[in-house]
Amino acid sequence: MNLSRLQHLLESARSRRILVVGDVMLDEFVWGRVSRISPEAPVPVVEVQAESSYPGGAANVARNLRPFCAGVELCGSVGEDSYAGKLRGLLASERIETNALVAFGGAPTIVKTRIVARQQQVVRVDRERNPGPVKEVTSRASELIAGLMPSVDGVIIEDYGKGFVCQELKDEVCRLARSNGKFLTADPNPGNPLDWSGVDLLKPNRSEAFAMAGRKDHGALDDPLSDTALLEVGKYLLEKWQLKGLLITLGEHGMILFGTDEVPYHTPTRAREVFDVSGAGDTAIALFTLAVCSGANAQEAAEISNHASGVVVAKLGTATLEANELVASFDQDGR
Repeated sequence: MNLSRLQHLLESARSRRILVVGDVMLDEFVWGRVSRISPEAPVPVVEVQAESSYPGGAANVARNLRPFCAGVELCGSVGEDSYAGKLRGLLASERIETNALVAFGGAPTIVKTRIVARQQQVVRVDRERNPGPVKEVTSRASELIAGLMPSVDGVIIEDYGKGFVCQELKDEVCRLARSNGKFLTADPNPGNPLDWSGVDLLKPNRSEAFAMAGRKDHGALDDPLSDTALLEVGKYLLEKWQLKGLLITLGEHGMILFGTDEVPYHTPTRAREVFDVSGAGDTAIALFTLAVCSGANAQEAAEISNHASGVVVAKLGTATLEANELVASFDQDGR
């Protein structure tokens, strides 16, 4: 895809609106340096130099979309606590709509705090409690999604396995998307074994794809198109859920796209430096979905998604990118 085509798609994206449904959370980072080992236990002492917070999980998918499109609606569940207020404030500052966030007092807002020293994560502290599917939350979320569906161009289901995305909600989102003619993608979690029939495209990573197929992964080959086990898994998942498309992210080996009655399409990694892979999957599903909603074919969307992921892994923390960075990545690649 040449730069002219990319610019055309980016211009088209500026008028699009996307709905993201999934597990939202707050990502906190404590940045510091290590100068000694604690006398109390054989652990490093981190001297805090800075702290930062970002929307995480499905909220990070929304955050990745916002620089490229007209609007992003976010539907998820938060607690009735100070962390929920902080998350809402961060989302509002990035002009992400929060009216579809469902407040539920039975569980806290999910918070993941990462302690980072010298660009290395020392430890992560999670604050969460998975209550499983809660009928009142699912019902309220379904009502809000039904109201939003006519005004959006595409929908992303982002499942982190934290209890919000259940079979009932997924099926209702599929029904609403089909009846309104909306493009629907999903980023699954094997720990939450749902029937993904009805989505247009599923985007697992390699380990997730093998887990969902019930196959053991004996290791990746350098050439994914010669990786018989991977090709069999892709074909199996396409047929299992009658998917129109399946995009498997492969880390250092890029991505591979499967489609019905089509030869698998491999796009090698565009990453030039890798500092932090956290959130790269969020970027991948966000930009793929937006690209298709903006007129890209599946292969073009995979290329855009791959370049975007290559940009964010070169940044520390839960990172996003701007349109100029995406254009620069294509330009540097000579495409």
